[in-house]
Amino acid sequence: MINFEEEIKKFQPSLEVDEVEDAINNNNTSDLADIFVEMIREAGTAGENTDEML
Repeated sequence: MINFEEEIKKFQPSLEVDEVEDAINNNNTSDLADIFVEMIREAGTAGENTDEML
């Protein structure tokens, strides 16, 4: 019969899992909200520049 407590004590996570975790945590990707905020900023800046030219 399997002794689950012993098996859990022996468990060591795969290095691949650790590498994936680091890559995900260090990845600075934009989500849709970030993209919309940037678009609004750019549109606002473009509007301000147009007004200054007049």
